[in-house]
Amino acid sequence: MPDVDVAVIGSGFGGSVAALRLSEKGYRVRVIEAGRRFEDDDFAKTSWDVRRYLWAPGIGCHGVQRIHRLPHVMILAGAGVGGGSLNYANTLYEPGAAFFADPQWPADVRWQDELSPHYATAKRMLGVVEHYPHTGPVERIMRGAAADLGVEDSFRKAPVGVFLGMPGVTVPDPYFDGAGPARTGCTLCGNCMVGCRVGAKNTLMKNYLALAERQGAIIEPMRTVTDVREHPSGGFVVTTQRSGAWFRRDRRTLHAEQVVFAAGTWGTQQLLHRMRASDALPALSGALGRLTRTNSEALDGAVAARVPESAGLADGVAITTSFHVDERTHVENVRYGPGSNLMGALATVLVPGDRGLLRRFGAVVGRVLRHPIRQLRLASLHRWSERGIIALVMQTADNSLTLSLRRRFGRRVLTSAQGHGEPNPTHLPQAHAAVEAIARRMQAETGVRSEARGSWPEVFGIPLTAHFLGGAVISDCPEQGVIDAYHRVWGYPGLHIVDGSAVPANPGVNPSLTITALAERALAHWPERGDRDTRPAQR
Repeated sequence: MPDVDVAVIGSGFGGSVAALRLSEKGYRVRVIEAGRRFEDDDFAKTSWDVRRYLWAPGIGCHGVQRIHRLPHVMILAGAGVGGGSLNYANTLYEPGAAFFADPQWPADVRWQDELSPHYATAKRMLGVVEHYPHTGPVERIMRGAAADLGVEDSFRKAPVGVFLGMPGVTVPDPYFDGAGPARTGCTLCGNCMVGCRVGAKNTLMKNYLALAERQGAIIEPMRTVTDVREHPSGGFVVTTQRSGAWFRRDRRTLHAEQVVFAAGTWGTQQLLHRMRASDALPALSGALGRLTRTNSEALDGAVAARVPESAGLADGVAITTSFHVDERTHVENVRYGPGSNLMGALATVLVPGDRGLLRRFGAVVGRVLRHPIRQLRLASLHRWSERGIIALVMQTADNSLTLSLRRRFGRRVLTSAQGHGEPNPTHLPQAHAAVEAIARRMQAETGVRSEARGSWPEVFGIPLTAHFLGGAVISDCPEQGVIDAYHRVWGYPGLHIVDGSAVPANPGVNPSLTITALAERALAHWPERGDRDTRPAQR
């Protein structure tokens, strides 16, 4: 008899839905998470507490922020029990019609209509406040920038997954009739993306995972899955080891009747690619790795040369407003709280992207030589989070990468190539226009000289993304994708994928709500334990 009915690999937005909904249906569920478990007080106070902020377990860093690099993109992702909810900006937009019009979606389902009730469930579970209620200098700057670009009618306050309540006041669970944990009102400290020490952020440990544990699900942290293969008597053998271990890896095996992959796009793709290459899962679709998306993103910003007096640029939740530069380009403000200045090391001069590497690098050097004192002040990490606004720019453009394995120093590692559609962009002209408008408005608001900023990866032709998606996408057939319309892996109906790697197109907004809604739909179709499965068999 299998050890568990379902092994869930990962505890982010998809894995947490699987843990709760399958436990409610009577399945014995084990969640395997590579990261550590955090209580509110365990999060880093600022991003300078590298051991509790960054994820690099091999050198003793067990924080919430993963950073990965491919030839065509640098990726910011989450780590820990609760996955990306621990360090995301708690921003929960529903994408527009263009996302659902992508031809990759299986044709026999009207996806926008089909997912509508599951978006509603996801919003209720994640405690979405549809419009951030506070207005401060950043919100005024963003509205002004939108007006200057002629798109003020597209400006809106962001939907956020935060318990606002009374600042700093703890109350019994306000969401699930007392079945969830007590909650504390948001203090607008700005450190959502470092980890909410207040207890206001609606992370998955405050809803799905907390409720799943009450239903009997077991969460096993600090265990990395290294192998998944079929068991001779049915089901699958899942092999794990201690995360980050150089020695004494403590390898264990778990026999599960079914397996849900929910390790995030990076984790799920990496594992599946290795399993196909090693013949552990040889029948995996040849479409694995195709249609890997970056949400066509750029991360730029604007910064002042010194901290404006009483400006309060760092006060509020991480993302509070947005506007559309054009019909496919969405811009959001992003902030870190006071003291969390580490990520400012990625920022530099904003350079034209339509130039070669040497000319881009030369533009940085030229700007520094012309204005050395000003550039030194702008580049300083001292109180960086209190002097600037990050702009997260996303598009619904149809561009993609194709991921595959290559050998490097004797190991198989992921690499990338340009894929279907437009080339994955190395810069976004719309992002540059937006941050220049934001910088002008910031200078007018604060009275301090301000300048648009880019990033070092962008200088080297490598864009940044916080929303790495696709590569194991939903499809009509195994020639076109990795999973069917019910998220079952083609050729292995006992394997399922319910994380961002299943998303088939660039949503152009933060994807967490969509990943949750897709998972809610997929799990709604599972039978109760012991009942007949009414889903159609794979072709």
